[in-house]
Amino acid sequence: MAEAALNTNYERITVKRIAGALGAEIFGVDLAQPLDDATFGEIYRAWLENQVIVFRDQDITPDHHLAFAKRFGKIHPHPFNKPMEGYPDILEMTKRETDTYNHGGRWHTDQMYTPQPAKATMLVAREMPPYGGDTMFSNLYRAYETLSDGMKTAIAGLKGVNNGDSKKHESGMTRAERAKAGIGQMPQIDPTDIKIQTISTHPIVRTHPETKRKALYIGSHTERFHGMTDEESDPLRQYLLDHSHRPEFTMRLRWEVGTVTLWDNRCCQHYALNDYTGFRRRMHKITICGDTPF
Repeated sequence: MAEAALNTNYERITVKRIAGALGAEIFGVDLAQPLDDATFGEIYRAWLENQVIVFRDQDITPDHHLAFAKRFGKIHPHPFNKPMEGYPDILEMTKRETDTYNHGGRWHTDQMYTPQPAKATMLVAREMPPYGGDTMFSNLYRAYETLSDGMKTAIAGLKGVNNGDSKKHESGMTRAERAKAGIGQMPQIDPTDIKIQTISTHPIVRTHPETKRKALYIGSHTERFHGMTDEESDPLRQYLLDHSHRPEFTMRLRWEVGTVTLWDNRCCQHYALNDYTGFRRRMHKITICGDTPF
């Protein structure tokens, strides 16, 4: 590993940057073993500093996955998707060989349509295609910081209306319409059993509660700006969406079986690439409870 790529301000772990914008690989940790507080403290700091952290070659069970996730906070249940059998806190996301639709194939932050969106998401790669199936991430701190002063002033008081079941999905359909049309998706919870609010309004400029840095808080769930019509909102909304994932703000993660990745939904977006039709990809996902954006 090139010395310039390493962050040497750690004693118990090794941290290697993945890209200039964000992301780091963590070495020297076996997630199947209990972590002492000092080691976990360094992992947590590396996560806040890099927004996305990646652990390779981890041979962990769903119980290990849950135990590590719970170190970051309480589990945030998904309002729409059914959990994995036997593990109500884990979602199993499978794209089969015959599926053409994939999950997460648009720039977004997880559950930003809920009143208290997920703080973090932790994914474990269980089955991967021989190529493809990468995930892109984008740094929303940089997206905000590179806006002009005039634009920062213009959006300072804006709030986004975020809808978890919007027709502004890339298919132009709601979840029920996609299911009726036969577009593949995860097993869904019965609508009468949904207990979490799935349309929420949050500031477009969000202050991270731990780092205190400002981020551009927008994603594909953002339908419009509060107090405006779709037509009034769309030009600026689309500009901010496009700006939020400019290439220089991004990193690309190549998954392997046993890769564990944790990202901070409060300051980064992600996009699951759908470039492996004909192959199977299976992931286990846990999301961690967050707070009310401000």
